[in-house]
Amino acid sequence: MSTPFTIASFNVKNLIGPDREYYEFQTYTPEEYAWKTDWMADQLLSMDADIVGFQEIFEEEPLRAVITETDTRGTALNDATIPDRSKSYRKKAIFRKLAYTPYANAALAFAPNAADTGEPGKRRPGLAILSRFGFDGAPEVIQDLSEPLDIPFQPLRGLDADEAGFFRLRRLSRPILKARVPIKGQTITVFNCHLKSKLGEYITPDGADYAPEEDLTRYDPVGRALGSARAAMRRMAEAWVLRGEIVAELKTGHPVIVLGDFNDGEHAVSSEIITGERPFKNYSWMLRHDAKHRDDRYSDEENTAITEAVERVRLHSAEKLFVRKSLRDMVYTSAFGGVFESIDQIYLSRHFHPDNADRIGDMTYFSVFNDHLTDGSHPEAPYNKLASDHGQIVAHMRLRR
Repeated sequence: MSTPFTIASFNVKNLIGPDREYYEFQTYTPEEYAWKTDWMADQLLSMDADIVGFQEIFEEEPLRAVITETDTRGTALNDATIPDRSKSYRKKAIFRKLAYTPYANAALAFAPNAADTGEPGKRRPGLAILSRFGFDGAPEVIQDLSEPLDIPFQPLRGLDADEAGFFRLRRLSRPILKARVPIKGQTITVFNCHLKSKLGEYITPDGADYAPEEDLTRYDPVGRALGSARAAMRRMAEAWVLRGEIVAELKTGHPVIVLGDFNDGEHAVSSEIITGERPFKNYSWMLRHDAKHRDDRYSDEENTAITEAVERVRLHSAEKLFVRKSLRDMVYTSAFGGVFESIDQIYLSRHFHPDNADRIGDMTYFSVFNDHLTDGSHPEAPYNKLASDHGQIVAHMRLRR
């Protein structure tokens, strides 16, 4: 008998209590907070997902309050729409689909940001995972590295090795939350992440109130470009840290699902770092790494082994699997300045890929909740402050036993 479950990613956009300054001069009035949590509860009710990865959570208590309110609404909805045991038609499939399952017995893991000191105006967001199945062991927070990570660069030809430089990473900009979720005898490892944004990183000189590049009245295009380069390098380094955790988990034999706000599209370098390489069509066409002659190619047997090594640790976009299956031509979770793109993703290990004969499950549907999104160039864009500037995504899965 197959087991259905749903897994979702929900960037809530800055969840924090009322009258608490999270970024400089940014707070929610009590009325705005009530509006935001009301919207979140409705959204969570509509999603009705078994596992939810939340991003941009500053404080745990507001999230718990939203979950409690969702359950209150869901229970009332069940009372109004689901027939009681006295009705002979109560077992019809439509009522199983309409019924809401409360989170009363669910587990919630919250990962605060290690850089969040609580200082008003300088808060840093964390993230959380909600699971109706609970967790297998304690979830793990990955943010501060036990040892600084130095990423060395290869010196260009003709230069000395000490001139190549390196990038050092001690802390991720936001935590990665890793949780093993038991579903009917099968443990699935879920990673929830929120990688560094595309907002430029600018350096404020000692004694100054702000970085020169932040002064738009003295617009510095080259300096701002360098800020974008810093942000991109940090995002890719964080993606590499996540990739290492994913591969380690896959090697244990656990199926893996990675979700969250990647702040990049599926084909960006950072996303490809996380998902892994796409295998070459035929490695027997390729010149060997240790070639001594022009005809030194990989053998057919090596081609098969290399392809399997690549595929074994590769992840696949749930969105793209859905587009392939449904012939839908566009999915988006972000809209700003006329650009519509998907920067929120759910990635699946090959344990769920339809072309894998040994898969343990299938994705049956993919839902996108993006009706609240408005293009940032439109007058109604401030509405997003109280809702979210991200769409929510839900993968509908089914274990094959």
